Amino acid sequence: MGKVRFKYSKTGKSKYISHLDLRATMQRAFLRAGVNLKYSEGFNPHPYMSVALPLSVGIESLCELIDVGIADDRIPDISSIKFPDGISLLEAYIPERKFADITWIEINGNIHYEKGKNDDRINRLIKRFSEASIIISKRTKRGFKDLDIKPHIKDVHFIDGCIGTEKSIDLTAKISAQNPTLNTDDLINVLGDELKPDFADMKRVAIYDSNMILFR
Repeated sequence: MGKVRFKYSKTGKSKYISHLDLRATMQRAFLRAGVNLKYSEGFNPHPYMSVALPLSVGIESLCELIDVGIADDRIPDISSIKFPDGISLLEAYIPERKFADITWIEINGNIHYEKGKNDDRINRLIKRFSEASIIISKRTKRGFKDLDIKPHIKDVHFIDGCIGTEKSIDLTAKISAQNPTLNTDDLINVLGDELKPDFADMKRVAIYDSNMILFR
């Protein structure tokens, strides 16, 4: 059959599973379910697995994708594949597009502050992201370099919220998925000491192509 693409969510305690550990967890779950994985050749064969946009540890997601090599001529029944709590398979299908076509990530969540008034703070957050350029220091293979991420933020919105006794602001944004790859930490680092939240709880909720069509 070749490749089968699995869409899955990664929430709760499972958000702390690293990228490498996730691959091992996936492999064990597929083998326990009797899925006939396709292996590479050579002295150290390993199953073919390719994760789209590896997720940072501590971030939840409702839209993760992994391509898996399957030796059978049928798509596995996802109901028979059991994962640790927090990882749930949502669908399985034959992929028609490459991961390279992913262009935008949508994220949302809450940024929490213990002190201050949110009305004023929201205005300052909007002003920060309305600036002509937003420079951050981004790690590359050759070290750190300055990057203007303003062109790579499609939109960002802030809404007053409240969770328990903590003051919070709901954040929703669409940011570049690749070339460059932005993440939630990049958005938080933009805020600097003055607007940096006491705590941030973010998740990835959707991925899109260059035309803002949901990617499958």
